Amino acid sequence: MNLYVCIKQVPDTETKIKVNGDGSGIDAAGIKWIMSPYDEFAVEEALRVKEKNAGSTVTVITAGPDRTVEALRTALAMGADNAIHVELPETADSAFAAKALAGALKKEAKVDIVYFGKEAIDDGAAQVPQLVATYIGVPSVGTVVGIEYNGTTLKCKREIEGGAFEMVEVSQPVVVSGSKGLNEPRYATLPNIMKAKKKEVKKMSLADVGASPSDQKIKMKGLQLPPPKQAGKKIEGDAAAQAKALVTALHNEAKVI
Repeated sequence: MNLYVCIKQVPDTETKIKVNGDGSGIDAAGIKWIMSPYDEFAVEEALRVKEKNAGSTVTVITAGPDRTVEALRTALAMGADNAIHVELPETADSAFAAKALAGALKKEAKVDIVYFGKEAIDDGAAQVPQLVATYIGVPSVGTVVGIEYNGTTLKCKREIEGGAFEMVEVSQPVVVSGSKGLNEPRYATLPNIMKAKKKEVKKMSLADVGASPSDQKIKMKGLQLPPPKQAGKKIEGDAAAQAKALVTALHNEAKVI
């Protein structure tokens, strides 16, 4: 089987984000970058399928600036066989990224399953898997938490609203975006991390994948951080005095009653 995983590099959730001078994006200086956590489920699922199907290969693809190669090396250290980096501007939106990823997939001889995480944790757009599926002309199943494989058919268990689930049966080729609960991603071993540093990463330009800056639909103009939270207020006294002071504060200061 020819298995592909599309991944994105995002800021670590513990990184302090700063907006750049003109408000068009974030200041990348000093940021710790990681593979988006949902993408780890996608990589793990592809590796598990590979292990059960002799002769299968796992190829990871990312679209972004040069720094995103490190996310590819993380996936290679987990066990992926090949890696493709499509050079894309830092400011690329979901539509631009999807066009680039789809163009890279179209260059491959045969694609059976394309795995994604359900969304990237930086923008939470959850658009790229569906857009890629549209561009390459295959079905897409999202928010998947379980998969049964039967030859070229997949039965996907996906989350829907209200804590319920639904089963979707689909045939290959297909795009699947995984969510938490799909599996437990493995840790890369030190020997595999060292080997991954030496593995070749195939480079592709926008021209190679048939994408261009005109594919971008959204440009940031006024990005800003949320205002800092106000310090909490402690009310002293017994229960009766606290209740009275709280009501007064809610009425006169917060103006919610």
